[in-house]
Amino acid sequence: MGEYCNEDLSCFPANELRFSKHVHDNVHGNIYLDPLCLKFIDTEQFQRLRELKQLGVTNMVYPGAVHSRFEHSLGVYWLAGETVQRLKTFQGMELGIDNHDLQTVRLAGLLHDIGHGPFSHMFEREFLPKVISGCQWSHELMSINMIDYIVDTHHIDVDAKMLKRVKGNAEKRFLYDIVANGRNGIDVDKLTEPMRVIDNEICYPAKEYRTVHKLFATRADLCGTVYMHPKKMAIELMIVDAMVKANNVLEISSMINDPSQYWKLDDTILKTIERSPDPELAEAKELILRLSRRHLYQKQTSLTLKEEDIAVTNVKIDLARGRENPLECSNQLILVLDFFSINFYKDYNSAEKFVIPEDRVSHLLPTTYQEMIVRVYAKKPELVEAVSEAFENFQMRTYGIKAQVLM
Repeated sequence: MGEYCNEDLSCFPANELRFSKHVHDNVHGNIYLDPLCLKFIDTEQFQRLRELKQLGVTNMVYPGAVHSRFEHSLGVYWLAGETVQRLKTFQGMELGIDNHDLQTVRLAGLLHDIGHGPFSHMFEREFLPKVISGCQWSHELMSINMIDYIVDTHHIDVDAKMLKRVKGNAEKRFLYDIVANGRNGIDVDKLTEPMRVIDNEICYPAKEYRTVHKLFATRADLCGTVYMHPKKMAIELMIVDAMVKANNVLEISSMINDPSQYWKLDDTILKTIERSPDPELAEAKELILRLSRRHLYQKQTSLTLKEEDIAVTNVKIDLARGRENPLECSNQLILVLDFFSINFYKDYNSAEKFVIPEDRVSHLLPTTYQEMIVRVYAKKPELVEAVSEAFENFQMRTYGIKAQVLM
């Protein structure tokens, strides 16, 4: 990856810079860490992010995908600060952006992933629903609780209003969107093109329509080829099964409501299971041993098959708005799906925002924005052919066609 060293430190007051530290990042060059953020970084709760891989178990298929949520969070901290500084330079007076806003957004960027569980989103989307009926837990809510816990435990002197805004800025919504854009999914760790705030919303130059569209297309492509890779999904299913089998012994799910216990939970949970002498963990340990030996669940879909013999995943890959074009939003849809709309502006002196309809762009852009992939895995190697045959028959009965089944 390329790198650059940005030495424009105008966003740091002179007295603050003197007490800051810097780390060298392979992507962003020197990242300067301000004193307040350092107080959060130098805690065991934030250091825990070193043991959480940003892409979950993707590295077990793509060995280079090993970066952690720790370095990711430092990168978001830096990019968020630079983004606010850019807006402050060009629209600071108009938007009322001050150094307090700058500090708030940097801190929000730093802490935005502090509540994540082991193995990326798998923990809350796949594991917890299997062990807690109707579970409503989310890593976003845990992030809020964890921030409060860190402040109280380490006696961090931070302005109460700033802390409230770090958790969610309703007054200046555009500042919160820089870190976690709920409107359309474009935030600072995805796009840092020239932007302008219009009506409390971040908008992009109309000429960058293709660039924005390419962002969504690239994300969808990565989902299909990397994040939802069949082998990676098989590994996730096996880890979920192992954690479910270990849950009664290790009480993993009991830790999610207590930050003082939750921060001790990370990707090393597999090693905890693997090295435990407890005989009650034998089945979970066997699954982890199969991972090491690459005896994975086999994808496919005579014998009588039982529900526990197979695992099914339903993968939706889209451009962030389901079947709809993420860059286009009718007036009717705006009422319901406003958070998915993306607005543009004509030039930097423009005060009007607008969406760009399909009939005004190249016909080379896709007309389909979502696909569904159903994968069926046999948990035992000897069942692969039977499961495959059953899945083919199901397709013929349901859809009248037999899709390709990869062995």
